[in-house]
Amino acid sequence: MDSRKDQDILAIARAVLRQEAEAVSALVDRIGPDFEKALELMYRCRGRIVVTGMGKSGQISRKISATLTSTGTPSLYLHPSESLHGDIGMLGKEDLLLVVSNSGETEDILRMLPTVELMKLPIVAILGQVDSTIGHASDAVLDASVDREACPMDLAPTTSTTAAMAMGDALAMALLELRGLQPDDFALYHPGGALGKKLLTTVAALMHTGAAVPLVPEDMIMRQAIAVITEKRLGITGVVDHDGVLVGAITDGDLRRGLARDDHMLDQRAHDIMTPNPKWVLDTDLAVHALAVMEDHEITSLFVMSDKKNHRPEGLIHIHDILRSGIRR
Repeated sequence: MDSRKDQDILAIARAVLRQEAEAVSALVDRIGPDFEKALELMYRCRGRIVVTGMGKSGQISRKISATLTSTGTPSLYLHPSESLHGDIGMLGKEDLLLVVSNSGETEDILRMLPTVELMKLPIVAILGQVDSTIGHASDAVLDASVDREACPMDLAPTTSTTAAMAMGDALAMALLELRGLQPDDFALYHPGGALGKKLLTTVAALMHTGAAVPLVPEDMIMRQAIAVITEKRLGITGVVDHDGVLVGAITDGDLRRGLARDDHMLDQRAHDIMTPNPKWVLDTDLAVHALAVMEDHEITSLFVMSDKKNHRPEGLIHIHDILRSGIRR
């Protein structure tokens, strides 16, 4: 492309983003009584939120349904055409129908409505035309209208689908808050992939245990303590008292600093060289929490306790253990 044409295309791209952003921003002033009514109907629904839409609205409907399901509101997508050939049987007597349509006159959805009305199911609609057949048949209507599509020819669904999806997100997030969904609940719906690891993996699943945990008594000579650090290959050892309680830690950095200031450091006791009161976590803490503690304090290891009051270390977790698992903050 020549430079002039390149600049023209970039201007079009910027205009699309600007127009879609403005369309979403305009929805803010439409959040009021109609939204509250839709939200109440969806919150009180004892069945599923069945989302339907045709064409590009159908793609948005699938996304809205997926977002609802993943945030604690059971949902499924119903294809309008397939509903007319048996799939309408997916509707249960306690379900709610959520319709997404830009025109409000989608033919196959209109043909669904008599059955939905016969079942006496509540209908919530996200529409580009509120004053429409679907709008008049709905119990609550959310206005997702736009001035024009971002398509230069004002044809391809762009701004309208963005607005509809944003309104669906607003409903899903409001329902999430109403249901009091917590991070632990959210994790149950996302057990796989990076998100699942972050929300479900505990320190216990990644920590070193048993003989792999480097620990020395506080009266041990440093020559012997160094041997333990070298053998365990974690760059650290914990220092425990005669009851096995963690009182300090010695790292590779402590060794270097000790040797630099005292030629006789190797003959000293572990208690004399250690850093007292090292950071630790519980074995039930999430690994991502342990990672945050390490990054915030610029350290690479944490001792692990099984009880807040009993400071006898049960394990040790290294930052590399967490990062290798694919967990990030």
